[in-house]
Formats: sequence, structure tokens, C-alpha cells
Amino acid sequence: MSTFDVERVRADFPILQRTVGDRPLAYLDSANTSQKPQVVIDAIAEHYGQHNANVARAMHVLGAEATEAFENGRRRVAQFLGAARPEEVVFTKNASEALNLCANTLGSRLGPGDEIVISVMEHHSNIVPWQLVAERTGATLRWFDITDGSDGREAGRLDLEAAERDGLINERTKVVSLTHCSNVVGTINPIRKIADQAHAVGAIMVVDASQSVPQMPVSVTELGADLLVFTAHKAVGPTGLGLLWGRHDLLSELPPFLGGGEMIEIVRMSGSTFAPPPHRFEAGTPPIAQAAAFTTSLDYLDALGMDAIATHERQITEYLLQGLQSIDGVHILGPTQMVDRGGAVSFTIADVHPHDVSQMMDARGVAVRGGHHCARPLHERLGIQSSTRASSYLYTTRADVDALVEALTWTVDFFTGRARKGRA
Repeated sequence: MSTFDVERVRADFPILQRTVGDRPLAYLDSANTSQKPQVVIDAIAEHYGQHNANVARAMHVLGAEATEAFENGRRRVAQFLGAARPEEVVFTKNASEALNLCANTLGSRLGPGDEIVISVMEHHSNIVPWQLVAERTGATLRWFDITDGSDGREAGRLDLEAAERDGLINERTKVVSLTHCSNVVGTINPIRKIADQAHAVGAIMVVDASQSVPQMPVSVTELGADLLVFTAHKAVGPTGLGLLWGRHDLLSELPPFLGGGEMIEIVRMSGSTFAPPPHRFEAGTPPIAQAAAFTTSLDYLDALGMDAIATHERQITEYLLQGLQSIDGVHILGPTQMVDRGGAVSFTIADVHPHDVSQMMDARGVAVRGGHHCARPLHERLGIQSSTRASSYLYTTRADVDALVEALTWTVDFFTGRARKGRA
């Protein structure tokens, strides 16, 4: 498209034509999962209807077609990320499994005295695996704190000054694993800067890009990552498919994560040898239809243009931030200005539980999420139990945001009687 036409985009997504009761659906939960365009739905159906077979095993036409579709998905992901070769892409069942793969294989290199660095803003999937590895190996888990800035730009960012002062990344650091974009406060972290610091002490840089890859152009080489993880279902793709990219030389050094068929070279009762990457990390029947269909998802995103998607995301999130700030009693977590910020916007209303907010919003056709968003440590750091989150994507319109503001104003008035401040 020469220009980004959000109404034309919306026409590609059948679920957005739904109503909730007598109201149009305003879907603002894309940080949780994105909706799927018809071409991706068709691609899944077409694979199962015409090409269904297992990969790399069956010596017949369907097996060859399924294998080609699966491996074409690998090539397409590599191209999308700017990877050097398809063999650097590993398919898993979700981003959580991919992060567990990183933690468990890198854990083979760790021992007492070694340090792993994460941050307090991580999703549980980038906390718990490292906790388990630290417990098993005797390594020490350390983390970046966040800033308490109140000027709308600096709140909820990694506290780089404190990290530097405390020597957080040092000669004992073996792994740094950080989110590229927070799924709660929306902060986009300076991964390249931190990766350079990690590499300077010989550490491996792992990046959870689950929120960033769908929203903006991401190049694994420019980012400075050694391993990078994301998930298809947040990028207009199917559920059940996680993606791990890794430098091929690093993947070649790492041990298997799961054992089974396809990840082996030779199996004897006395021992086994293992396939080279990526198959070393893909035991058993993989997510074949999902990988095949994800090719269509990436084609769809590229047809729109990732730069155009990022611009739309910035514009609609800025409109959302303005709308939330027009409602008395709403407190936004993290940056309130569109500077190094993604599309997830979490907020609280004093004395109103986020689950109540979400249910009230749902009654008016607005889909948001309430809870700790699999980031409980961050909520504890912010001094709250949970929050409500609204998150936009490439199909989000101003009308969706207006519906949220109207529903939230009604909700605040219902619980507190506070009046609206008026929109800028």
C-alpha cells in the first residue's frame, strides 16, 4: 500500500465485523494476541485440506509438500528478521518454550559465581526459566530496576544509571536476557547499548521480542542479539508457534533441549549423536501447519510495510494516551509520551479492581485485559496488585479508542462519580 489505510486493513479481519451484544467489537487486547486476517485463516485451512503430512519422514508427495512448506516458513522468518541463514531459525510451540530452550541450553555453561542479568519488567517467561537455571547451577540471578520518573517520558524505564553504579553487568555476567518492549508499561529498551555492554564482558545477549517484532522493523544484526525470541500469534499468525533465532555458531555449540525423533543423527542403546541446528532443537512432530501459514502472515505484514505499521502504532497509541489522560482518576503506568514506547498501555483506577474495569468495558463491547499480565514482579515494584491494559495494533482505529474512552468514563463514573476532565 502507498498509504496505510486502516479501514481497508480492518476489512481483512473477519472477527472485527463482530458485535458484542448490540455494540461493535472494539478489540484492544492485541498485546495478548492479535487477530488473524482471512488470508492466514485460509492458509491454515489450505494446508490441512491439501498438504497435510508429517515432515522429513514420509516418502510421498504430501510429505514432500509439507516439508517444503515447513522449511519455506523457516526461510521466510529468517528473511523477515534479516538473519544470515535459515538454519538460524528454530521453531518451538511458543515464545515461552523458546525462552526455556535458551535458559536450559545456556545453563549448561553456568556454575557457582556466574551471573544472569534480567530486569524487573520481564514477562514471567523471561524470569522463571532463569530462576530455575540459577537454582540448578548455583549461578546468581540479578536484575535491572526501573526508574520512578514522573515527567511522562522517563517513568518505567530501565534504570541504566543505577545498573552502571552497581556494576550490574560485569566480568561474572554470562547471560543478559531482556525484553525489547514491555508488555505492561510499553517501554522500548535500548537493547543495542546493553548488548554491547554484555559482549564487552563476554556475555550472551538474549532478547524477548514478542511485543516488538509485530509492531516495528526488527533486525537481529542491528539489535545486537545473540538469541532472539518471539511468537507468531501476536504478529497476525497462528497460535502454537514460537520462533527462536540464534547465531549459527552459538546454536552449534549448544546442547539439545528435548530428546526424540528428528533431532538425532544416530541412536544406539549405548548413546546418541545429534543433528546440527536447527533440527537439534526440534524434537518430535513440529508445528507444521502453523509454520506454513506464518509465511502468509509475514507476507501480509511486509505488504503493509513494517515502517507503516510502526507509524500507525505510534499514532494510535498517542491518541490512546491522550484519551486516557482526559479521564479523571485514571493513572497510566510507564511513559505517557510516545518516546521509545510501544503499544501496550496499562493503567489503574483508585479503589476499582482491574477485573471489574474489564468486565464493565466488555459490557460495552470493548475488549481489554485486567490482571498482572504475567508480570507480577513489575506490578509489585510499582506498588500495585494488578492493572488494566489496552493494546492497539495495525487494525486499531480512533473509533476503537473513542469507544474505550466512552466506556471507561462510564465505568469511572459508575464506581467513583468522578467527572471527565475533557479531551485535549
